[in-house]
Amino acid sequence: MTLSRRGLLGLAGTTGALGTLGAVGAAPEPAPDRADPDRADSYRADSYRADSYRADSYRADPDRADPDRADPAADRVRTGFEQLAADGYALLAGQRIGVVTNPTGITADARHLVDVLHADARVKLVAVFGPEHGFRGTAQAGDSEAAGRDPATGLPVYDTYGKSGQELADVFTAAGIDTVVFDIQDIGARFYTYVWTLYDCMRAAALAGKAVVVLDRPNPVGGRRAAGPVLEAAYASGVGREPIALAHGMTVAELALLFNAEFLAAKPVRLSTVRMTGWRRDSFFGTTGLPWVPPSPNVPTPDTALAYAGTCLFEGTNLSEGRGTTTPFEVVGAEGVDRRWAEAAQALGLPGVWFREAYFTPTFSKFTGKVCGGVRLIVHDRAAFDPVRAGIGLLVTAKRTWSGFAWRTDHWIDQLTGTDRVRKMIDAGAGVEEIAGDWAAGLERFAAVRGRYLLYP
Repeated sequence: MTLSRRGLLGLAGTTGALGTLGAVGAAPEPAPDRADPDRADSYRADSYRADSYRADSYRADPDRADPDRADPAADRVRTGFEQLAADGYALLAGQRIGVVTNPTGITADARHLVDVLHADARVKLVAVFGPEHGFRGTAQAGDSEAAGRDPATGLPVYDTYGKSGQELADVFTAAGIDTVVFDIQDIGARFYTYVWTLYDCMRAAALAGKAVVVLDRPNPVGGRRAAGPVLEAAYASGVGREPIALAHGMTVAELALLFNAEFLAAKPVRLSTVRMTGWRRDSFFGTTGLPWVPPSPNVPTPDTALAYAGTCLFEGTNLSEGRGTTTPFEVVGAEGVDRRWAEAAQALGLPGVWFREAYFTPTFSKFTGKVCGGVRLIVHDRAAFDPVRAGIGLLVTAKRTWSGFAWRTDHWIDQLTGTDRVRKMIDAGAGVEEIAGDWAAGLERFAAVRGRYLLYP
């Protein structure tokens, strides 16, 4: 499988106009396991930014949070926005700024960064760009908010959902900005559209001659490893534009570095990333000390995010993925399903998760107002849990135990998995380990490349 437009994804010695923590004009130096956190010392953002800004002021904290310390707040994660603010917004000095964000773009005390930036005379904020679900988060899946003016700040708000390439570049030009700032909470799955909003903004900014600053936030499900199939080019779509793993195990800043070097190398953007402090790859959101804001209407809690990379695959079937319930993506099912499905899923013995018989009545989406039988996922060991294998296990056992099982006629499952192999193997009767073995080689290649762009221990 081809992992990049330049052959196998992640050629050693890749160069491009990208930077870490304000470093622009050179790609990160490859490392065998992860990016060297000390390499930023040699980069100076003042090649195009304020003289007072130094990339090494934003190095990640190597120490883990200690729950027994007297002041737990002292150990919490500091987001990229907090680091930017602590430096007096030096990275943004003298520029007209447009922000790509949504309700998750908040401070540690739950103020929205647009409100904070607008009120600060040191920042010239002139525009806001809304992704899927909108800037203020009023729209459901597959929808966005109309362009207009933000009533709180009076700033113009542009709807960028579904726009890419020159069309989006023209929006940036019309907005009169110099730099695009991206700050959105991702949840770690390739088909969650915000990472492709980032990709599209980077590509469009390069076309329009604008710079991009990515303010990092935690991957709420951790960043220990990548999982699942790597996207094949034939199945690229708005829920997966480039060949990354289904569960990428990266932060948005790490993805930005990878995108710029691997997929946008022909025309890279002037990229700066501002790291967090206090975050480690084995951290889950509950340990960060940060407030949780639902990044979209059907991801109400960090537990939802934990299951999402697996159970969202049911969007490609005629079963409900739990939308319209209080626990979307933690329950899946359909009218007419009985306990045999949960029993078969539990018998797989997948690590870190129990599958329990469940019944629910969706208030919207599939099976509105009808009682559905199905399965509830109970994750009892987050470190051992692999959501992609869990999702595949549920698909395999649903097809075996419920005669009504069907794929969506448009084969949306192929866009979600990034390949037609998963669907065809399930139809042929393959089990979880056989299916996972089929994507193992591609995942191994992606993992090697991923390691070059990791910013945290």
